[in-house]
Amino acid sequence: MMRRWSAMSRPVRELLRLVRDSRAVAMIEFAFIAPIILLMGLAGIEMANLAITHMRISQAAMHIADNASRIGDRDQLAAQRVFEADINDLFIGVNIQAGEQVGLLENGRVILSSLERNADGGQTIRWQRCMGLKNATSEYGGQGTGATGTGFAGMGSGGNVLRAGTGQAIMFVEIVYDYQPILDNAFTEPYISPPEIRSSAAFTVRGARDLSQVFQRTPAAPVAACNRFTMTP
Repeated sequence: MMRRWSAMSRPVRELLRLVRDSRAVAMIEFAFIAPIILLMGLAGIEMANLAITHMRISQAAMHIADNASRIGDRDQLAAQRVFEADINDLFIGVNIQAGEQVGLLENGRVILSSLERNADGGQTIRWQRCMGLKNATSEYGGQGTGATGTGFAGMGSGGNVLRAGTGQAIMFVEIVYDYQPILDNAFTEPYISPPEIRSSAAFTVRGARDLSQVFQRTPAAPVAACNRFTMTP
């Protein structure tokens, strides 16, 4: 046996010794499994961030719809009037609330619509204001949709279609946002397309509101028209 072992060439002997060596087995196994564990951890972090972003976008939609239902001058002798400057402040405020990490207006679009009843008893989008760089439109149409007739059912999906009553207005908000992943886009984009997040919220206007138009103060404020794609009024 010794004669056979000594007759082997040195490279063969070294190879056999390496095969029989059981030291550092755990380290080698960890080296194989570490990349998988790392990828699972990163995927978990990304999923958690996606869930948090969904929550932030949903809260932002509710925030602006709630505030839009309350805005207006406070005159006890007349119906409240909504001004263009007030609407601009809503957009700026919701962008701050969402946080710099989200970049709501930089990566998304906020659409505010006033759903009202038209002269024929149907539903109409009396006015609509938008802000944000993303090229997106309302799922229900633009300003003036349903101006006449009863063909426009209202706003909402499934069994949750909202309809404004006579003399009422519903502030309906839609947010369309391109999710910004934590991982470098150059790493994720070839395999995973960042999802588009859509969220909506609606509140009925509190109190009596002058629904004839959106008013201007002096000097006039910029109009956040939906054919403009900006982050500022």
